[in-house]
Amino acid sequence: MTTAAPRTYWLEHAWLGPRVEPGVALEVADGRITAVRAGTPAPTPGAEVLRGLTLPGLANAHSHAFHRALRGTVQVGSGTFWTWREVMYATAARLTPDRYHALARAVYAEMALAGVTAVGEFHYVHHAPGGTPYADPNAMGEALIAAAAEAGIRITLLDTAYLSSGFGQPPTTPQLRFSDGDAEAWAARSSLLKERDHARIGAAIHSVRAVPADQLETVARWAGERRAPLHVHLSEQTAENEACRELHGCTPTQLLALHGVLGPRTTGVHNTHLTAEDISLIGRSGTGTCMCPTTERDLADGIGPAVALQNEGSPLCLGSDSHAVIDLLEEARAMELNERLRTRTRGHWTAAALLRAASADGHAALGWEDAGALEPGALADFTTIALDSVRTAGPLPRLGAETAVFAASAADVSHTVVAGRHVVRDGVHSLVPDVPRALADAVEALRG
Repeated sequence: MTTAAPRTYWLEHAWLGPRVEPGVALEVADGRITAVRAGTPAPTPGAEVLRGLTLPGLANAHSHAFHRALRGTVQVGSGTFWTWREVMYATAARLTPDRYHALARAVYAEMALAGVTAVGEFHYVHHAPGGTPYADPNAMGEALIAAAAEAGIRITLLDTAYLSSGFGQPPTTPQLRFSDGDAEAWAARSSLLKERDHARIGAAIHSVRAVPADQLETVARWAGERRAPLHVHLSEQTAENEACRELHGCTPTQLLALHGVLGPRTTGVHNTHLTAEDISLIGRSGTGTCMCPTTERDLADGIGPAVALQNEGSPLCLGSDSHAVIDLLEEARAMELNERLRTRTRGHWTAAALLRAASADGHAALGWEDAGALEPGALADFTTIALDSVRTAGPLPRLGAETAVFAASAADVSHTVVAGRHVVRDGVHSLVPDVPRALADAVEALRG
């Protein structure tokens, strides 16, 4: 990843963890923040001026880039998660490495416009239709890594083991391109992927229904040997819980615990339909939780026990998952507002706690522990939100965190800086000149 020459950014207002500070100078060199000087009332000569509220870059901890092609299409009529999945499979069947690169480049550019500086791509479309490997067995993953570089953001490619269609069932025809056959073959292919300045390699277990119990440990061991992030869709659907109990006599969380999957480098995605024992197992093990509220409500999945999970010790992060919208501020707001609807009480998280979930804790879940804070030594990844739009005008600047979470949207992002380099300036992407056109063209190419 190209880094900018040493420079100083002057931030009109900056969120420095617990509070908003006016007049902050950030010195940046070699892609990292080298100094933070609060109480700087005016920009120094030559400083780049960022008006509004500057936050650490946002981390989108759970993405399926190709789902962006479903936006709008899957809102016609009714149905369930399982009927939605059939539409998703039809789109996946039309992906090629070139088509996926074009779509992901546009999707990641849309993320940059929304203040996202790192994405966790839960990647399972590995092979050609029918399951035949490409000449480069990681052609699809490499397309995603290249797309992130061209869109100017960081990526953790969560290469996903997806081996069966259900408990004890072989892959269906649409799923053949997801499967490596067994976990050992998955590990061999995944081991060929190489990290880069902007890209880290992690692992994922699609779900307990898609990876046989006797192969879970292989995936967990692969991630553990590399100290890599390990993510897993967990208890998103009650049907999965019921099938797991019928076959294994335990919940999906208990099954993962039995096979050594849970732990501080592991993140459960959704964690929606959990028992009290599940919550305790996740929390006590330090396993993280990635909530994706806009997808969870779009697919009518339910509201997960995020408060209880965090109280038990599970760090929370956020993702836009199926990309019904790409707006991490909306994900943060939705987590709190969903809980208000469920409990009929307010104030389960402070705005600062929600911003941490969207930034530092999301980066940590993706293996970027040195990102997500405006402090010396951190990666120079940050984003600025306008405080003078029709959504954000009015509140006192010291309430900038509350304004960002509970009033602002992705449309209010004016600047995004990654590795000290402007990727979005004044709301315009510097590397992908016409993001809407790029999205439209990429989605059109996938229409049947």
